[in-house]
Amino acid sequence: MMVIVLARNWWTLALRGLFAVLFGIMAFAWPGITLGALVLLYGAYAFADGVLAIAAALVGRTVGVPWWALLIEGLAGIGVGIITLLWPGITTLVLLYLIAFWAVVTGVFEIVAAIRLRKEIRGEWLLALSGVLSVLFGVALIVSPGAGALAVVWLIGAYAIVFGALMIALALRLRSLLSRTSHVTISPTGSRSPAI
Repeated sequence: MMVIVLARNWWTLALRGLFAVLFGIMAFAWPGITLGALVLLYGAYAFADGVLAIAAALVGRTVGVPWWALLIEGLAGIGVGIITLLWPGITTLVLLYLIAFWAVVTGVFEIVAAIRLRKEIRGEWLLALSGVLSVLFGVALIVSPGAGALAVVWLIGAYAIVFGALMIALALRLRSLLSRTSHVTISPTGSRSPAI
């Protein structure tokens, strides 16, 4: 059931991935961008990503599947986004720690979701890999927040592009799964037959 709900909302994952890729491209293609400006842009991305995660959680709640993980992930993203955008006096170092916290929380819940889905969908490793990537990214920021500004910009940009690509790949796989299951119905006896 959980995988069907995710499949029906494949577009939310696709949008999350698209936003991440676009953000990553901006990080590399915008010459002279400051670390502070990039962090603010990342806050906007975290907010948008959080909204999409909560939307998926609300859909999952209506059909009785585990939805709390997506809700917490979404609330964390919105919280980081709001703090980043509305606290003008905050230092870049604090912003980096907030991003690191959000990345670790997101990664942990993605890994948990992948473990729950491992028997329901082929390709759950995409979600698990994105989760591991998020955790490693967050840990890297926590361990070396004082690295050179250019290095941090490249780290954030590279993470966003790879993470976004994994999300888009997972979304397309879920969309393919949905198109296959839409042609199959399950009878009261449990046998499958083509849908009419």
